[in-house]
Amino acid sequence: MNTGFYLHSSLVFLLFLVYFNGVRLHVESPQLSVSATRGSTVTLPCHYRYEPELNTTRRTRVKWSWLETEVMVAMGNRQRSYGSFRGRVRLRRSAPGDMSLVINELHLNDTGRYRCEVIDGLEDESVTLSVSPLSPPCTGVVFPYFSQKGRYHFNFLGAQQACEEQDATLATFEQLFTAWEEGLDWCNAGWLADGTVQYPIVVPREGCGGVDLAPGLRSYGQRHRLFHRYDAFCFSAAVKGTVYFLEHPSKLNFTEAVQACADSGAQIAKVGQLYAAWRLMGLDRCDAGWLADGSVRYPIAKARANCGPSEPGVRSFGFPPQHQKFSVYCYQATLV
Repeated sequence: MNTGFYLHSSLVFLLFLVYFNGVRLHVESPQLSVSATRGSTVTLPCHYRYEPELNTTRRTRVKWSWLETEVMVAMGNRQRSYGSFRGRVRLRRSAPGDMSLVINELHLNDTGRYRCEVIDGLEDESVTLSVSPLSPPCTGVVFPYFSQKGRYHFNFLGAQQACEEQDATLATFEQLFTAWEEGLDWCNAGWLADGTVQYPIVVPREGCGGVDLAPGLRSYGQRHRLFHRYDAFCFSAAVKGTVYFLEHPSKLNFTEAVQACADSGAQIAKVGQLYAAWRLMGLDRCDAGWLADGSVRYPIAKARANCGPSEPGVRSFGFPPQHQKFSVYCYQATLV
């Protein structure tokens, strides 16, 4: 009886080997990089095939992941999506072997590396694609961002959320590199979209990698996305509306500032919106004002006396107590 069982198992294994003898699973994509804009629908192409071609249909499973996070798992007609992708993704299935991922209403933080993995029994092949913003890095602005609690309080997910709350996204390496080439010098390490932690140094100095290192991006490499904590480097593209300094007869505390923008038919501006308005629209105002995160800042496009350092930039007062009085910057969305 036991002999029959082992014989049967051996025959099944032998049949499996014979079936796959000389047959290989291929997973391919004709486009390894996809560019898209926020709010659009994007398709990540992924196809699988057997070589030589099989005459029978096999039961395969496909798993899509993004930055090591599951996006969707599908087998046959059953599929399940996860996290922030739930209800926004589907498989295209336009032809046999088509496992292309369709993402609706692309979010700011949907950019990055995606992996299409096809599993058939013991066979497992995959291909990696990347989704990047349609606008090149030079059409936006990178800015460092830290928590109200102080420096180095964000894990990777917290950094993603913090940038998104400021109408921005975690910067890519390419975007930070471009910002460094344009003069960004910042001696605090921050998360990037690929899960690395880096910071840009234009003027080498002690405490920032030392004076012996050449200017460039200082890198901590990949860090643990849950346990390690740093600041964030955010990227803000063109503002879809208008950021403006609210002319008001008196200074305002934070609550009054929020209400004053609402009374003018707008909302209090976010940090990413102020940076984009400064960099891309030339917003210039030597008056400190509240922003939505409780920080106080002001944009200087043309450096001058009594308006901070000798270079253009967004000046920051940090996060003062919310009872203190300042002006306010508002944001008016463009009506479609």
